[in-house]
Amino acid sequence: MLTATEIDRFNTEGFLVVADVLGEDILAPLRSEYHDLMNRIYSEWEEQGLVPPGPDMDFWDKLLTAYQARCDWFQPMDIALPDGPLRADTPFHIGPAVFDLLTSPAILDIVQDLIGPEITSNPIQHVRLKPPAAQLQADEVRAHVGGTDWHQDRGVALASADDTQMITVWVAVNDATLENGCLTVIPKTADQEMLPHCPKTQTAIADGFVNEDAAVPTPVGAGGVVLIHPLTPHAALPNRSGGFRWSFDLRYHVTGQSSGRDHFPSFVARSSVDPSSELRDWRTLHHMWDETRARIAATAHTPLHRWSGDAPYCA
Repeated sequence: MLTATEIDRFNTEGFLVVADVLGEDILAPLRSEYHDLMNRIYSEWEEQGLVPPGPDMDFWDKLLTAYQARCDWFQPMDIALPDGPLRADTPFHIGPAVFDLLTSPAILDIVQDLIGPEITSNPIQHVRLKPPAAQLQADEVRAHVGGTDWHQDRGVALASADDTQMITVWVAVNDATLENGCLTVIPKTADQEMLPHCPKTQTAIADGFVNEDAAVPTPVGAGGVVLIHPLTPHAALPNRSGGFRWSFDLRYHVTGQSSGRDHFPSFVARSSVDPSSELRDWRTLHHMWDETRARIAATAHTPLHRWSGDAPYCA
């Protein structure tokens, strides 16, 4: 739980670094679940002749080898569906360890301190496995794999969530350092508004609206989190290390308010008013995403972002 001083600091500055929120009871099963997933999909690519044999490779070796072979491990490992038209077999990953992360009491206690006890897990959330910048392919534009441009989280939701009380919980699975590309934020002002965004390589704040001299890096050790207000501008530093940086960005909002992507599944993670409404089985969440994928794949694409490249500030 947060102290009164920490809550005041978050409300004033729009971000807060909290160390040692999650222990190995959450992190170890999460790593194991992803290692098993990587082994399965790598074996499939190996059978297809797309990657070299990997019996002596660890998780990180397989990630980098598959990336260099242009085999996409990101979407099969992501915890949400992507922007763009979907297929009936577009992959995603929801497993028991991911569900335990999403519903971790340690995380929900912190979220409750900031938005109250009626908490819904928001579908705008992702895994991020960032290779070293020196290993990135020249045409890599995915924010979850390569660089993350300056943005506000309210800006990457649809307008239906402009009045939603929402919080981002950025979770470090391994140490996030200045060298490997930790987050950097610009403390929000008392009168902070949503800034104009443009569809660049990703949805990003328009040029000229960010004072990078005011940026504050937020290194945090494995199991720590960075809490981010939806109007706080933030980005990620480049990964200058020789290894991957692994994190999740999770979002939560007050139950009954719009998620900003209401055509994607959200679920009640905590409720003091109606505890029976809480989702308690990871299989149900996986089924919810399965049903959503099937429905959306059979209909016209719903854009996940609201910004147009022909706006005056995007020229």
